[in-house]
Amino acid sequence: MKNLLILAHPSLNQSFSNKKIVDGLRSTPNLKIKDLYAEYPNFNINVEKEQADLLLHDRIIFQFPLYWYSTPALLKEWQDVVLTYGFAYSFTNSEDYKLKGKKLMLSVTALGSMDAYQTSGKNRFTTEELLRPLAQMAYYCKMDFEGSIVSHEMFGQVPERRQEVERKIVEHIEKLKKVIA
Repeated sequence: MKNLLILAHPSLNQSFSNKKIVDGLRSTPNLKIKDLYAEYPNFNINVEKEQADLLLHDRIIFQFPLYWYSTPALLKEWQDVVLTYGFAYSFTNSEDYKLKGKKLMLSVTALGSMDAYQTSGKNRFTTEELLRPLAQMAYYCKMDFEGSIVSHEMFGQVPERRQEVERKIVEHIEKLKKVIA
């Protein structure tokens, strides 16, 4: 199975967790890594290139930090301009669902604790509830949504937390590798 990891981190060079997760996956067979912010720093997305790349892969993985309870801006822009009518969905023609049967998985890091992402927590919603629009996007495009791998409390820049965060990064990478294998 051919896998495409679409990385969306606006400041990857300052990232601790996402950078290490992606670096830990670089030598994984059958995995192509695409860094949206490196390819499109001005948000001028090459739609035909992106659509062609999607067609070449069986599984799409969105890798991103949770930003204001959602995806970073460029990943949302990518969805808006790449997943177009006649390519990703249609109202009349089933042949226009070019992504039908492809798999979508989310790989997400969050600074907040899992307790904060509960209905009774600081953020009032679970991480899965906040990610529901992406699951719906997959459903609407007739993709198979495979769920999310979410790691919380990813404060790698804080020295006293670094060892714990590095352990979580290794676990996150291992979970992704099991899916990709």
